[in-house]
Amino acid sequence: MKKRSSARGTSFFGDPRVTRVRSNSCSLIVDFEDGRTVHLPLLWYPRLFHATQKQRDHWEFIGPGVGVHWPDVDEDLSADGLAAGRPSIEFIKQQPRQARGKIAA
Repeated sequence: MKKRSSARGTSFFGDPRVTRVRSNSCSLIVDFEDGRTVHLPLLWYPRLFHATQKQRDHWEFIGPGVGVHWPDVDEDLSADGLAAGRPSIEFIKQQPRQARGKIAA
């Protein structure tokens, strides 16, 4: 099994793989092959936040679960970023400059 560094957002169990995605009006919920489930604020992903539930429900895997693609809203998110709980770059750019460092930390 491939080992990874213990840097923030990585694990010793190898690359995270998405197995399931769902959402509601305020959360993106992602299940991973290793048993983890993360609940992320939908607001962190503006394209998904502004999409309809039907558009959010229409997603597909990128490769063997290394990411997720929403064709109706042209959004791609990596399994690594989702597992680490990172907001989208679009969300970060919308934040005031002094808040950016706190979000990325």
